[in-house]
Amino acid sequence: MSKYLLDKFLYTVDRDPELVERYREDPAGLVTWWESEMANSILNCHGDERSTWLAFTDEERTALREHDHVTLFEMGAHPFLTLTLFIAMFERDHGPLEYQIAYGKAMEHLTLPYPDIAT
Repeated sequence: MSKYLLDKFLYTVDRDPELVERYREDPAGLVTWWESEMANSILNCHGDERSTWLAFTDEERTALREHDHVTLFEMGAHPFLTLTLFIAMFERDHGPLEYQIAYGKAMEHLTLPYPDIAT
């Protein structure tokens, strides 16, 4: 498992409105595309410099494809990254703060100590 790769996915998708919409409409397709095209690119590096070893585990792919922010958090994904991306995708379908409240409610069962979110 790579918390770095999970956070990189959440970060890069959240910062591109087109990717946000693709992730909302076709999460499996976006996850597959992103893993093959973006996962091994060097963050904030222009040009063709790439890594070769980064890939999601099956559990990570499933959680990303299912928009499962609780499982992502349990795996160590940073909660601010999931929250901001998921707000961008789903807040429009809800009333004021309704999505944020539901997001928090889905995580109520979690107790301290929380998963380590350091990268």
